Amino acid sequence: MHTATTDRLGGVSLIAGPLLLLTGTLLRLGVPFFFPDQLAAHQRHPTLIAMAYALFLAGTVALWPGVLAVAARVGVSRPGWAVWGGSLVMFGLFARTFHYGVNTFAFSLLDSAGLDLATRAVGAYYTYPEWVVSSLSLAVMTGWIVLAAGCYLSGTLRLPSAIALALMSGLMIGVLKGSTWASAVQVAGLAVAFVPLGVRFLREAGRPSPRTAALVMLFVAGSMALGQLG
Repeated sequence: MHTATTDRLGGVSLIAGPLLLLTGTLLRLGVPFFFPDQLAAHQRHPTLIAMAYALFLAGTVALWPGVLAVAARVGVSRPGWAVWGGSLVMFGLFARTFHYGVNTFAFSLLDSAGLDLATRAVGAYYTYPEWVVSSLSLAVMTGWIVLAAGCYLSGTLRLPSAIALALMSGLMIGVLKGSTWASAVQVAGLAVAFVPLGVRFLREAGRPSPRTAALVMLFVAGSMALGQLG
């Protein structure tokens, strides 16, 4: 069931999430892909690289309401595609969020203990037998394809937009993975598919009341302030 509130939240998510991801991806272009170079780049340009990773993480977190809203639309006529596509994409978002937590810790270790120790620590992580998040790799690779197929079959997206959405299945996952031109194209595909859909959601929902908008802004500001208190 669709409501104005869920459509507004989904619409904002579908616009903000992809644009944050794309900005974070583009800011890392030009830095070699693997973690030793990512750490070295952070040491040389701490503000730029930290901002790039923070924006990508913010986009990953911001996407979930939009994914649920899209799955709900797909589910009206294609419930199976909606359940599987939405679920697999959400599992993939969980995995990326976990890895970006490790990224943040690695940057903190770099600042406090130096490049050599941070590089050795991340290298050791890659040999650590973690199995929970690593088991989500198949979900990461297939979720966007399944959701894109459901979007096309249900009429939620046209074929070119559905193909653009499916490109996200190729976006690499892991700790301190950088950007390539391929990843820029893949994230741009997400924006091509989701941003116009988000605009459509917002138009259908109409404008929120001034009171609701003020309460949301106060909540966001309070959450950010509280988070910085430790």
